[in-house]
Amino acid sequence: MNATPEKPAAAKKAVTKTAAAKKTVTKKSTAAIEQAPAKKTAAKKTAARKTAPAKQATAKKATAKKATAKKTAKTAAGQAPAKKAAARKPESRVAMVRRARRINRELAELYPYAHPELDFTNPFELLVATVLSAQTTDLRVNQTTPRLFAVCPTPEDMAAMPPEKLEELIRPTGFFRAKTKSLIGLSAALRDRFGGEVPGRLEALVTLPGVGRKTANVVLGNAFGVPGITVDTHFGRLARRFGWTTAEDAEKVEADVAEIFPKSEWTMLSHRVVFHGRRVCHSRKPACGACAIAPLCPAYGEGETDPEKAKKLLKYELGGQPGQRLKPPADYPGQPAPPMAPPVAAS
Repeated sequence: MNATPEKPAAAKKAVTKTAAAKKTVTKKSTAAIEQAPAKKTAAKKTAARKTAPAKQATAKKATAKKATAKKTAKTAAGQAPAKKAAARKPESRVAMVRRARRINRELAELYPYAHPELDFTNPFELLVATVLSAQTTDLRVNQTTPRLFAVCPTPEDMAAMPPEKLEELIRPTGFFRAKTKSLIGLSAALRDRFGGEVPGRLEALVTLPGVGRKTANVVLGNAFGVPGITVDTHFGRLARRFGWTTAEDAEKVEADVAEIFPKSEWTMLSHRVVFHGRRVCHSRKPACGACAIAPLCPAYGEGETDPEKAKKLLKYELGGQPGQRLKPPADYPGQPAPPMAPPVAAS
């Protein structure tokens, strides 16, 4: 028999190395395959960590946008903030009239001393003072008229006054040129058409230069005892806040209010409402928290509702300050207004 030849030693070593290399490759491949899912999972976790804050920020922004949209929708729908007073239910005409008359009674108790806040001793002085009160305060008029009436106490005297001199006398009240023209014109009309006397009829008064319904009603109600509703800026503002009218025109306000109250109340109603408007129910910041008729007012909450803060907004006698008249009525509980300070001499 022929014997099989033995393989050389070098060949055996090569075979062994090749087998070892195959095993190494196999192990590495297996390890790589096993590690691949773990790496992918770790990568996903890292990416998720990085993405999470961004997603949370996006979610917060979306929530904020939704909240803003809700607020905007509420505002657009007319829903008032929680701080404001809740809207009242629709009120019938009968209920409004009852409430309005109750407000008048409450104001009568609050201001039993209500009066016209212009100083005067006769119808002519009241007529002139009322014309001067346009676009200024009653206090400034009261501080101006003593000198004026000392120089021209009658319509005849005022009609004969040189315009330049009259302008200087009434200059502190503002718009003195236009007012001078009105005063000379109405004084001449009183002299020429009414025998130097102020007429006691609305139709005659409104024919005088510078005299409208408001001025005529002031004179009629306070110099002649003829009932009239005086619609100045204070009266008109409060009539709308109280829900008595929605009109802006003075004559329409007068007509609307006249339908609510008996004629006998018109003059004193005017004084009470104007008193309240000047002392409590201010234009820009009403003292709601110190208002005696707050429970009856549909506009409650437009002003300061904190009682202590509201008290600081009160004016004139309610705020411990002087009134507007230099010579107030005897029953006035406040202090008289001071006269106008003399002009400072130039040095």
